[in-house]
Amino acid sequence: MKPRKNTKRVPSFRKLLKTSKVKIENKLKNKQYKQQSTAKKYRKEQRKLRQAVKDAAAKTPVPLEDYKKRQPEREEEEEALPLDMMDEDDLKLMEELAQKASFITRDLSSSEPVHAKKRKHESVIEKYEKMPRRMQTEPEKELIHLLPIKDKRGIIPQTMEKPVVEEEEDEESEVETVAALVTQAAEEPLPVLTTEELLVHRRQKLQEKKTHIAALASAILADPENNIKKLKELRSMLMEQDPNVAVIVRKLVMISLMEIFKDITPSYKIRPLTETEKNTKVRKETQKLREFEEGLVSQYRFFLENLEQTVKDWKQRKLKKSNVISLKAYKGLAEVAVKCLCELLVSLPHFNFHNNIIVLIVPLMNDASKQISEMCCDAVKNLFKQDKLGVASIGVVKVISGLVKSRNYDVRPEVLMTLLHLRIKEVEVKKDAEDIAPKKRFMSYKEKRKNLSRMQRKWKKAEEKLERELLEVEASESTEKKLKLHTEILNIVFLTYFRILKKAQKSPLLPAVLEGLAKFAHLINLEFFDDLLVVLHSLIMSEVLSHRESLHCVLSAFYILSGQGDVLNIDPLKFYTHIYKTLFKLHAGATNDDVAIVLQCLDVMFMRRRKQVSQQRALAFLKRLSTLALHVLPNSTISILATNRTLMHTDLLLDNESQGSGLYLPALEEPEYCNAQNTALWELHVLRRHYHPVVRKFADHLVAGAPSEGSGALGPELSRRLPTELFEAYSMKGMTFNPQIASVTPRKKGEILRGESFLNEDLRELVQTELGKAAVQGALDFAKHLKASVS
Repeated sequence: MKPRKNTKRVPSFRKLLKTSKVKIENKLKNKQYKQQSTAKKYRKEQRKLRQAVKDAAAKTPVPLEDYKKRQPEREEEEEALPLDMMDEDDLKLMEELAQKASFITRDLSSSEPVHAKKRKHESVIEKYEKMPRRMQTEPEKELIHLLPIKDKRGIIPQTMEKPVVEEEEDEESEVETVAALVTQAAEEPLPVLTTEELLVHRRQKLQEKKTHIAALASAILADPENNIKKLKELRSMLMEQDPNVAVIVRKLVMISLMEIFKDITPSYKIRPLTETEKNTKVRKETQKLREFEEGLVSQYRFFLENLEQTVKDWKQRKLKKSNVISLKAYKGLAEVAVKCLCELLVSLPHFNFHNNIIVLIVPLMNDASKQISEMCCDAVKNLFKQDKLGVASIGVVKVISGLVKSRNYDVRPEVLMTLLHLRIKEVEVKKDAEDIAPKKRFMSYKEKRKNLSRMQRKWKKAEEKLERELLEVEASESTEKKLKLHTEILNIVFLTYFRILKKAQKSPLLPAVLEGLAKFAHLINLEFFDDLLVVLHSLIMSEVLSHRESLHCVLSAFYILSGQGDVLNIDPLKFYTHIYKTLFKLHAGATNDDVAIVLQCLDVMFMRRRKQVSQQRALAFLKRLSTLALHVLPNSTISILATNRTLMHTDLLLDNESQGSGLYLPALEEPEYCNAQNTALWELHVLRRHYHPVVRKFADHLVAGAPSEGSGALGPELSRRLPTELFEAYSMKGMTFNPQIASVTPRKKGEILRGESFLNEDLRELVQTELGKAAVQGALDFAKHLKASVS
């Protein structure tokens, strides 16, 4: 039996404030010591009592003089020795001996020795006194332990018998109530509802639940600080047990709570109070705000735990004991839970438990369900796009890197594609001597007092104040923090990319890695350039990559060489050759979208490296791109012609005269040796008759020599736009034509065009004269001219 718990009330907060800290500690120590000593004594008394009961129950007490008369074994002996034959003296002697307890007169059936008291500490009388004074047939009475009494001898426990309720009466009453219910049910049968009535009943109940949810949500939003306890009531509806409306009610409650938290959550992170802050006396408004924040954080944590448990139950295909919701319905609940988590991830990146949401969402990006995977990937992309500083992004990047490594690179490519939406444009690089120099330090008060006069100190103080304000305006601290975070994020991203390039080159993640390298290559450290270019070239030459992947390899290599790689003396001729060789793999079919990557490659190859490109190489690409413009869709043709416009520095290919020796070799895969200067751009004359008006404008412009002024010049809407922008502007993905085709004026309903309206005036007159002639009577012979020719 456990000791009774202490039911004394804890002193209030105001009472604790009035007493000193030392006094409170002494009171607590005395209280703990008293509780320990009381419990110790109570356990000792109980142990003694149990031992006494155990000893008394083990042995039966033996009375002092309980002589059992032994039955005579042989009647013959009794008859043989009658008392009449004994003398009176002998009889008296026997009676005297019988009064004394001896070995002869003792009951031999008992195993207890006669002199047990001398050999044992406890006497038979003491054992007998310790026996419970009750009959074996009596039921044991339960005791209620009361508060003990303390006197000089110690603590005396007090007990009271628990009032016993007769079980027979209870059983009889229960039987009577059950019988009454059965008879009542037999007399009044349950009404059988039709399907329509069940639907109406369900609709009414669902409407009641919706009204209740709306009332609670409105009250919370109207006054969050005073109605914060209603969040618990609303959250309790997540455990709706009515099987008819449980699924819909739980979904509505999830979405309602998510919207409520998005509205009432403050724009800062709530931290737990320290012991010093808890013991400090504050104003009523501050205390009320603290209680609100504490309640908000706890309810938010419970809500996230409910969402997590819903997703886990669906993943484990685990049903609850109540079986209120079927296994199929759990998928819908899990989708709503994941949607709520995604919304909270994007909307509340500053609030508590954001890292816990990240740990839940990132593994679901690799989920087998496509809908949940896309939902989580979109949420992470939106988080990356809106996170300018990088505080929230660094947590997501770390978890993604750990996920890819733990799954042994067996994840969806979409997981790594989300990293392309990181907003990283600059990172920390090795600083110059000027940057490494220590910043200007403000003079201390002692230095001012020692070196400056009173007037100089006054001017110095105003100057330092102005400098501090300027530093706050520039926000130099936030810029340094941003660069530091971006550098750390990019290090984790490149670590993941390099692991895949080294250990999983045949993984489906390779395209995403190459695309990521192409985007962030200008931020890679200069020390990795040589090794990375060797790896990229080996991947291209292995011919394992697809056309799109090889284009990403080339784009990554040129981005590396166009940034910090300018200081390296490397001629990427092999990458130029690969692009030149694979241009004709593009066409108006599935590979038309790859033209966007080719345009980026051409921009880096010829615009940013204009001084390193020879004339022969530029003419070869100009001729091949003009030929390619005949085989692709209009948006690709426009963007290719815009690229050719930047490459046409001379009118060399607009004449038929050959320059130098040799013939043009279009099948040769080396742009330097194909003799492109000996050909002409005859493709432009074909494109001048193209069905797209913008293509015709560009073709006329290039045939005229790409002038910047005059009749052959382009308008500003075309000349000032980049090729990649033109590619997107004139895209035909939506099955639309840009510019739009002029609509035909609709014909009136009652107006019918006759056949004569389509004829020429001369032809109409000829038809009228022929119709005015008299009709030929008789049968027509269509073979008349054949018979005349035969005869």
